[in-house]
Amino acid sequence: MITITASILTTTDNRQEVVALCAEHSARSRAERGCISHHIYADCEELSRLFFHEQWHDEAAVSAHFQVPESLKFVQALSALVGMRPVINIHRSEKISPEAL
Repeated sequence: MITITASILTTTDNRQEVVALCAEHSARSRAERGCISHHIYADCEELSRLFFHEQWHDEAAVSAHFQVPESLKFVQALSALVGMRPVINIHRSEKISPEAL
């Protein structure tokens, strides 16, 4: 499984527009093949920060997601709104059963 985390900073002036854009992107992404989950969260400690948490079945699904034209348009629109590209981290992981703990 691949987990992607990303974060961006908003301002009071653009927050509503940024949240709407991110929510639309997350909903569209959840419909893609190989997407397990895709959500945007508000940081409770730093109110200007929004945090993405995504889970994908495999690297092929992630690669396909990054090639979707709407994903590129989303990053461009988001970067224009907040003045920078999102900080993205990709993590490779495996599930373990509770019995293994």
